[in-house]
Amino acid sequence: MNHIVEDLVSSRGIESTFIDAWGKPAVVKDCTKSKLLKAMGYSVDDESILEQQVDEQLSNQWLNMLNPVQVIKHDEVFTFPLRVGIEFAAEEFTAQLSLESGEVISQSFEPVEHTLLNVAQLDDEEIQEYAISFEHDLPMGYHSLSIEHKQAELAVSKIIKTPQRCYIPKEIEKGRKIWGLSVQLYCVRSRRNWGIGDFTDLSTLVKHAADQGADFVGLNPIHELYPSNPDACSPYGPSSRRWLNYLYIDVEAIDQFSSKGVQKWMQEENVEATLNALRAVEYVDYEGVASIKLEALNRVFEAYKSTYLSKNTKQNKAFKAFVESGAESLQTLAVFEALQEHLKKQGQEFWGWPVFPDEYKAYDMPAVAEFAKANKERVSFYLFLQWQAALQFEQASEVANNEGMLIGLYRDLAVGVSEGSAEIWGNKSLYCTDASVGAPPDILGPLGQNWGLPPMDPIKLYEQAYQPIIELFSSNMHASGALRIDHVMALLRLWWVYKGDDACDGGYVAYPVDDLLAILALESQRNKSLVIGEDLGTVPEEIRSKLADNGMYSYRVFFFEQAKDGGFYSPSHYPCQSMATLTTHDMPTLSGYWHCDDLALGKEVGLYPDDEILATLYDSRHENKQHILDSLHGHHSVSSNISHDVNHVGMNTELNYALQTHMATGTSALLSLQLEDWLEMDKPVNIPGTFKEYPNWKRKLSRNLEDIFTDEKITALAKNLSNRRKVASSD
Repeated sequence: MNHIVEDLVSSRGIESTFIDAWGKPAVVKDCTKSKLLKAMGYSVDDESILEQQVDEQLSNQWLNMLNPVQVIKHDEVFTFPLRVGIEFAAEEFTAQLSLESGEVISQSFEPVEHTLLNVAQLDDEEIQEYAISFEHDLPMGYHSLSIEHKQAELAVSKIIKTPQRCYIPKEIEKGRKIWGLSVQLYCVRSRRNWGIGDFTDLSTLVKHAADQGADFVGLNPIHELYPSNPDACSPYGPSSRRWLNYLYIDVEAIDQFSSKGVQKWMQEENVEATLNALRAVEYVDYEGVASIKLEALNRVFEAYKSTYLSKNTKQNKAFKAFVESGAESLQTLAVFEALQEHLKKQGQEFWGWPVFPDEYKAYDMPAVAEFAKANKERVSFYLFLQWQAALQFEQASEVANNEGMLIGLYRDLAVGVSEGSAEIWGNKSLYCTDASVGAPPDILGPLGQNWGLPPMDPIKLYEQAYQPIIELFSSNMHASGALRIDHVMALLRLWWVYKGDDACDGGYVAYPVDDLLAILALESQRNKSLVIGEDLGTVPEEIRSKLADNGMYSYRVFFFEQAKDGGFYSPSHYPCQSMATLTTHDMPTLSGYWHCDDLALGKEVGLYPDDEILATLYDSRHENKQHILDSLHGHHSVSSNISHDVNHVGMNTELNYALQTHMATGTSALLSLQLEDWLEMDKPVNIPGTFKEYPNWKRKLSRNLEDIFTDEKITALAKNLSNRRKVASSD
């Protein structure tokens, strides 16, 4: 590896070594580091071009008077770096700070009167970098700094002043322990939905859960997927993380659904019979749901447009305001979806922008602008869907507020977007599409994991003044009392895998963690949204401390909280600043775990290379179940009806509920329980490492929403949970 490549590896944050999941040092191969640089756009195979790229990069850094963005922590004095040619160092400049409030603060200065930081020689010109002290205190928020010389604006930078930590509700700070339900929204059955859970179901679930003492309802990622490719249904591989999945719209709740034209279509096409069939199937029929919902939404939109959007109505004003606030991000999504729909009608499967015709490969191409202009009505339709989705989600949030929930809705932010996404299509320079994020080998995934999600380039994110991440945090915290960040390690580092390589041959790339955490804290405080970081897997202990200091809550899963002797830690030993849970969307249900259904399914779909490994997993599960029984009996969390010997214990209602109430006695401020476990279901919602082998993200709940909270066993469980949380709060 030549010195240029070595320097780039260091400057671009590619780690040469790391500590693996077993606590042992691991070394990243030189060829892997070179490939990751290649994914970032460097010509590592041609030294002369590479040298030119590095020289241009260095020159650009010095020729820019200001950094694109600067994050100022709550206790820091505002000092900004300024780069000028030596001949201008003694001249007068004006720093003009435009605050978010509209106030403008000006300060004149001569660079030479401030601290000299560095000097660079570019060709025949000497560039000097000074630290300019700004004499005024800054309020929290997003501000703009401009530098003027002789009344000419020379440079602009974004200045972000951030609070000390993320938002935490006062009652939780004072020690209150709460619980809530988590649910995959698409799984929800009801007698009125259209074969998939929707935002009206969510409002109903929120009200019922609040009545039972819950303080939040946690959701799977509800990001927008692909209207023209509905079977691409993984909530963790979305098209856009800023916008909502239109399939969750309750069509019947939209004004104009009751119009004559829509109702005539409902009757003539016997739509109710189709809906009954979609409700009855065991797994969500995404193709069927998308087909009937899009047809209905098209008809509702036409009626709505005729009644409201073609006139100067309050609805039209609200719609236009929504579109304006969504700016280019919303427009990009709507154009992408209209274009993908158009291409699909040509009879081909255009799953995403990589297979679009060349003239449509990026949002900023002339042919795309022409398409958007020529298909303004279809673009408007997809804008309308996002507006209605936002209104219905906000309504569910309002129900939570009215019911007195302390947190209310609790959202989940996926770690990335899929390769063919609208998000990448609209900002291709930000993403390294020749790489994918994943995870190195660990106990649960000995071969490593490749998630098929292209990573953001940290340098491009910085050059774009962190705007994409600001919008991401802000939109996902909107109308939500909490946000779970999937794979929170992404704020510190991401495991990059070069396209075509095995996941174990990847390497870590560092991200500006302090800046990202500070921005997260600012958005959290603004939206009054508590933040939970999913810190599972290979996580350095120092990052856990950093997250905690930033006010972020850890994520503690009972089945992973084991001591070296195999025993399970008591929930009373969990960190107070954490959310505890029994299982996750990537794990079996309680019933599935106890009966080893996940291992049987894994064998069925070919996850295990040989019977020896599977036998080891069965033995380990048997030992763990015994340790669980020992812990439950040791803490008097289960009655003598349940044997102390695992060989005589099958999963039943008493054991299931005992595990849940055992967790409720713990010290974690937050406890999340899966609705599937309330219903004692056995099938998992997802089997990691599978694609077509199992119907991931499709399995529905076993009972209708209307029937769940009339079950006396379930209401008794909820009451017990609430009582135990109250006791834990007073300890």
